[in-house]
Amino acid sequence: MATPIGNLADITLRALETLRGADAIACEDTRVTAKLLNRYGIDKPLLPYHEHNAAQMRPELLRRVAAGQAVALVSDAGTPLVSDPGYKLVRAAVEAGLPVTALPGPSAVLTALCLAGLPTDRFLFAGFLPNRQAARRAELAALLHVPATLVFFESPQRLADSLADMAAALGDRPAAVARELTKAFEQVRRGGLAALAAHYAEAGPPKGEVVVVVGPPAAEAAAGEDQVDAWLRDALARLPVKEAASEVAAASGRPRREVYQRALQLKGGG
Repeated sequence: MATPIGNLADITLRALETLRGADAIACEDTRVTAKLLNRYGIDKPLLPYHEHNAAQMRPELLRRVAAGQAVALVSDAGTPLVSDPGYKLVRAAVEAGLPVTALPGPSAVLTALCLAGLPTDRFLFAGFLPNRQAARRAELAALLHVPATLVFFESPQRLADSLADMAAALGDRPAAVARELTKAFEQVRRGGLAALAAHYAEAGPPKGEVVVVVGPPAAEAAAGEDQVDAWLRDALARLPVKEAASEVAAASGRPRREVYQRALQLKGGG
């Protein structure tokens, strides 16, 4: 049995029971997990499993489960399988017909969403934005009219730049920056995207893991023709016609076929 287990800082009784019953424990960092096991007097073999060795380690973990062993997958922080290679292990186990269960610990996505004070009835987890500004703004443009609260992971070093790009691409929406969630130095800063960008540009990168929550767009009518043309010219400068039309159709609320025809006209100089 393979069992993903969440954040080590908030261990549950069920998780401890699972760890004690496991034949082996796969983890991001053996040093971090060893501290937890030592604290609770658990002595089990530790197997590193992270984004750099996942492809090589998956066959070994699957072999152990197929042989009848119980293998627990533990994350250093947050819930396993979210923005890490854990989902590939689960997929491979399912394809092999092996049993999988989950004991999720604290989730940074849901915790940030609950603390942000923004609408929670509909949200989109968008993961990490691209490193480069052009690609980052393109991805944000595609999210412009998504009728939901947006949740991002971000590195502290890129936080100020990403917030500034969010303000430019999405408008100055209400937002929250949460860091070190469920840990001793948990902090949430709320405000408009522009003000948050200015704060972190001046204060410098915060410490710890960061989640950004951005409020949904205000209800509005479909974009006008001039706005669609401006978006299309920007998109056509970096994308093929079909992809540019899809991006702008999603952002503008206009029918894709209509936007595609207009993109062809602009591409042809019309």
